[in-house]
Amino acid sequence: MSEAPETGPVADRTLRTGPGRVLVAVYSVFALAATARGSYQLVTRFEEAPVAYGLSVLAGVVYLVAAVGLARAGRTSRVVALVSVSVEMAGVLVVGALSVFASGVFPDDTVWSGFGSGYLFIPLVLPALGLWWILHVHRLDREVQATGA
Repeated sequence: MSEAPETGPVADRTLRTGPGRVLVAVYSVFALAATARGSYQLVTRFEEAPVAYGLSVLAGVVYLVAAVGLARAGRTSRVVALVSVSVEMAGVLVVGALSVFASGVFPDDTVWSGFGSGYLFIPLVLPALGLWWILHVHRLDREVQATGA
């Protein structure tokens, strides 16, 4: 089942247009990579670092939810995208800080360790870009609604 389409010009401006398409693609790739990596590590090396590997799987799930939220039209999907990208930002900041300042907390790296340094810091930049895009589209929609265009 798909979300009910919105009426008027707002329906045409969704998160998946323009730069949103690139965000959906990158989030999808990261969802697959983080989930696959974390799942493999949990199955093969669980006893070494279950929390770190579990966080990688969690990151993959967050990336997947963000990708779906960004790819679908509608206000509900926008809220889902906003919440998941915000959780991602909090995760990368908290796990990144813990892995840098309390390195013994995680015996092995997660996707978010070192603020995503193992992934060229994309996990740090991606939620910033995602939040900017979601808020940008929301702001444009509010302007259209205010002017009645």
